[in-house]
Amino acid sequence: MNYLEIAHKIIQLKNADLALREELIQKGQLSNGYDTDMEQLHIKNAEQLDEIINLIGYPTIEKVGQEASDAAWLIIQHAISKPDFMKRCVLLLQHTDHNDTVKLNLAYLTDRIAVFEERQQLYGTQFDWDENGKLSPQAFDDLNKVNERRKALGLHTLEEQTQMIRQRAKDENQSTPNDLEKRKEEIRAWKKKVGWIKN
Repeated sequence: MNYLEIAHKIIQLKNADLALREELIQKGQLSNGYDTDMEQLHIKNAEQLDEIINLIGYPTIEKVGQEASDAAWLIIQHAISKPDFMKRCVLLLQHTDHNDTVKLNLAYLTDRIAVFEERQQLYGTQFDWDENGKLSPQAFDDLNKVNERRKALGLHTLEEQTQMIRQRAKDENQSTPNDLEKRKEEIRAWKKKVGWIKN
């Protein structure tokens, strides 16, 4: 099995993802809901990575190197139209060696799944626009507990992270969606359609 070739393939998938994201930033379209082209690319990437995982198991650093392993995690994190695939990857990650990178990736992925399933996140890694038009952490259980968990992973406090996320959005010219209520309804309908929630 040619792990080098597989690593190269995973990195190519990630590069296509980031190139499309950059294109949407340049057009000022990153905040306008889930772009159809981006969703299609995320689905295609997830399906190709799924084939790789069926072949070699989770693409760990030991198998494919740091860059490709990080790229695999990004593809999984963006595979939001594929709930079963994301949940399967969480289980696989839980059973790999828990180095610092794996712990961090697991935290982000666990939070992302919790948010899509409308549960509280544990680490405060997932953000969205709030009613004041600012990017804020989505629902979490308790600020002190969240900050303790974040500290254990070497992350900034949630307050510091919020400032950084808002600054990045500003640097990327992201803007508040015009109709937040409509956006929330669309997101909920999409979550039902792809299978994150039942009702």
